[in-house]
Amino acid sequence: MEIWIALLAGLLIGAIVAALVTRSVMRPRVEALVAAAEAEAAEKRASVERETENLLRVAREEAQDIRLEAEKAIERRYQDLARAEERVDRRSANQDAQAAKLEQREQALNKRQSRLDKRGNELDDLEAEHRRKLEETAAMSTEEARKVLLEQVEKEAQQDLARVIREVESRAKETGEEQARKIIALAIQRLATEQVAEMVVSVVPLPSDEMKGRIIGRSGRNIRAFEQAAGVDIIVDDTPEAVTVSSFDPVRREVARRALAKLIVDGRIHPARIEKLISDAQAEVEKDIKTAGEQGAYEANVHGLHPEILKMLGRLKYRTSYGQNQLQHSVEASHIAAMLAAELGANVEQAKMGALLHDLGKAMDHDQEGTHAMLGAEFARRFKVPAPVVNAIASHHHEVEQETLEAIIVESADAISGARPGARRENLENYIKRVRTLEEIATSFPGVESAYALQAGREIRILVRPNQIDDLAAVRLSKEISKNIEDSMQYPGQIQVTVIRETRAVGFAK
Repeated sequence: MEIWIALLAGLLIGAIVAALVTRSVMRPRVEALVAAAEAEAAEKRASVERETENLLRVAREEAQDIRLEAEKAIERRYQDLARAEERVDRRSANQDAQAAKLEQREQALNKRQSRLDKRGNELDDLEAEHRRKLEETAAMSTEEARKVLLEQVEKEAQQDLARVIREVESRAKETGEEQARKIIALAIQRLATEQVAEMVVSVVPLPSDEMKGRIIGRSGRNIRAFEQAAGVDIIVDDTPEAVTVSSFDPVRREVARRALAKLIVDGRIHPARIEKLISDAQAEVEKDIKTAGEQGAYEANVHGLHPEILKMLGRLKYRTSYGQNQLQHSVEASHIAAMLAAELGANVEQAKMGALLHDLGKAMDHDQEGTHAMLGAEFARRFKVPAPVVNAIASHHHEVEQETLEAIIVESADAISGARPGARRENLENYIKRVRTLEEIATSFPGVESAYALQAGREIRILVRPNQIDDLAAVRLSKEISKNIEDSMQYPGQIQVTVIRETRAVGFAK
């Protein structure tokens, strides 16, 4: 038993000694590990603090950039609002000026109407006094005096009519050849042929609607840069996969259309690239304009034109009127004028040159004040175009007097090529309305049985009731209807009014 106790005591003493030895050996190692862990924790804490400071600095810089950009956007918005307010003020001032002019015109019309009413009352009083004195002098009733007066007026009218007919025949003999040429030239306007209408639409297709956002750009910078460089308006609306280029200048609109199409294909849409492609498109369009002018002159067989005139003529390639391309219209009018001049014995070269250049002013009438006829004539005169051709250009809308037969031929060729149904994209409803108005004017006169508009509205034939309209009344009716048409309608060329009075006798053999 004592042996076991001694053994246990020895084991216990050994364990205590071993523990003490182990503690003395392991303690430095543990302390070293703790120190290493604390150093690593301190280093990580310092790294986290540095990273946090960098993130805060970047965030502050980005916030500063955003604030500056927002301030710039607000400033641009204020400028846009200021410009819009200025435009509204100008428009309001213009409207006030127009209202003042209208008020002055209305006052003048009221004064004129008052004078006319006063004059009408005076004439009524004079007529009543004249009637009273006439009855006293002739000892006739009003009906008897009216009958005698009508007989006298009819006799005098017949004498005057015969005298007028003799004067017209005399003048016709003196100027027979010239008048015949003018009549033939006007009659040729009734010719009608088919013409294909062309429509130039400034719409640029897109590969997808996502491209609209790229065209607009961040805060609208791309679309503003494009509009400023090209001088057009870009309309981005709900139209699927398409944007619209809008401008009153057809050449600028074509330049913008080409540049925008190239931008879409290229894909690199930013202000610098926009300016480069617009510059390239301008050079291409200028080259096309020059080529188109030379080609038009070649097709019309007109030579010796100044390069500036050819360049201005080429600009008509991008101008349309009711869907008809103006350059094609000018070339076609030149061919027609050459044929008419050859048939009528006129100067063929002057006629076809005048017809080719008659709408030259339409290439510049949106840039300068004045009608296209006068602008074109002045431009042609500046570059030594012959005087008869200048007169044909200026007078084809009767703004000046037509001095030569070639001027009348140019007007006729213009009317044949463009001023008839089918040549231009005239609205069918408007054309039907114009023809119907012709027939309504004719049937509004008493004694008219029916009326028919023929030759695309160039002639109207009127059938009258023979028991109500005699031969002299038929002549008078044609003059009255012609005057009514001239006062109430607008139409190219002339309209022939034909009144037909027909009496039929029907018998039966039994």
